[in-house]
Amino acid sequence: MIRHRKRNEKDFWIGVLSLFLFVLVALPAQAELRIDITRGVVEPLPVAIPEFVGKKTQEQEIGQKIAFVILANLERSGLFRGVDPGAFIEKNVSLNIQPRFADWRVIGTQALINGGVKLELDGRLRVEFRLWDVVAEQQMQGLAYHTMPNNWRRVAHKISEAIYQRITGEQGYIDTRIIYIAESGPATHRIKRLAVMDQDGENHRFLTDGETLVLTPRFSKTAQKIVFLSYYQDIPRVYLFDIETGIQERLGDFPGMTFAPRFLPDDSAVVMSYAKEGNSDIYVMDLDTRQSKQLTSNPPIDTSPSFSPDGERVVFNSDRGGSPQLYTMNADGRNVRRISFGKGHYGTPVWSPRGDLIAFTKIYQNRFFIGVMKPDGSGERLLTESFRDEGPTWSPNGRVLMFFRQTPGNSDGIGDRIRLYSIDLTGYNEREVVTPLDASDPAWSPLIP
Repeated sequence: MIRHRKRNEKDFWIGVLSLFLFVLVALPAQAELRIDITRGVVEPLPVAIPEFVGKKTQEQEIGQKIAFVILANLERSGLFRGVDPGAFIEKNVSLNIQPRFADWRVIGTQALINGGVKLELDGRLRVEFRLWDVVAEQQMQGLAYHTMPNNWRRVAHKISEAIYQRITGEQGYIDTRIIYIAESGPATHRIKRLAVMDQDGENHRFLTDGETLVLTPRFSKTAQKIVFLSYYQDIPRVYLFDIETGIQERLGDFPGMTFAPRFLPDDSAVVMSYAKEGNSDIYVMDLDTRQSKQLTSNPPIDTSPSFSPDGERVVFNSDRGGSPQLYTMNADGRNVRRISFGKGHYGTPVWSPRGDLIAFTKIYQNRFFIGVMKPDGSGERLLTESFRDEGPTWSPNGRVLMFFRQTPGNSDGIGDRIRLYSIDLTGYNEREVVTPLDASDPAWSPLIP
């Protein structure tokens, strides 16, 4: 049963009301401050973020929290390292004058972010920031946002995203959400609920009450809708759920078992596997007509389909070769090709939003791995290894993977721990994503509009 919630004004969640771009400071040309995120190991960039200044007590409190969230977001990426505020020589950096660059260089700062917070007469909050290249002594970026005061965290994510993009030259993943399965209770009676949160674990809330079993949630490209599998009265059904309105819609009744529904890149249809008479094949259902088209028709099991970002091809898991392996085919089901040939079993393939890689789960010698390979099967790389790592999902920029990991307890399953983790595509910067309960089956949203 889905919990409906009362909506606030749309701009409290979706976006910033206005955005102004400041002119870059005209200074002599220098080598631009830049992080190359395609390298295997990147030395974190030292960045200093003083508390955003404000005149009123409320402004100062919000400014302090915004600076904290920005720094946490940047450090979590593994590309930035915060400079100790205790070392700051220049205090209360004004937005109206240039920083004293020598004071920042002497403590090892390469990038400086300062900002200000002001409550306008109409009740809105104005947040302004500037990004400085300390070595070149020039402003790299300056932006201002207007929103409501209780939307300050979203603004902090927007600022973090802008800084990430400016310094790396690529789209980021900070202003996003994660949907996952929150798990609780004993192994014999596991309660599973849909839950959603910001990528940093904040703004966490449950979307279902746990009365029915839910599995495999996946975002639409708008980040507003999700598709998932739910067992109501022990019958598996596929549902659409609108996060903004709380409206739930059943796609249809399937007399057999359905698995792993996922939106097509343009949100026009949902691809899933459907089991009938002991055989599982892949189908696409048009969301307007509710008509289904069968893509595979084989005695073996075909499941876990994922479309390429251009909508031209599908990767899926099949045991048609005698063991679970990865295959690709055209969007119409033709030209099926096996792409995994390493030792072990492969499953849960997911095409990167960049189109250049496919992530997967691999099982070999009773160990689980999260890995990536090119769409033709070449260049296989294993990024993680543990007792059980499963269910990779891509960040919207195709640079980070999230997955869930089970850490075993005793032989009776007591003390098992299931948590979400993220890892950089290069295999570095593995971090736990903190959740209030056990967590599995994550799905990463696109950047929030």
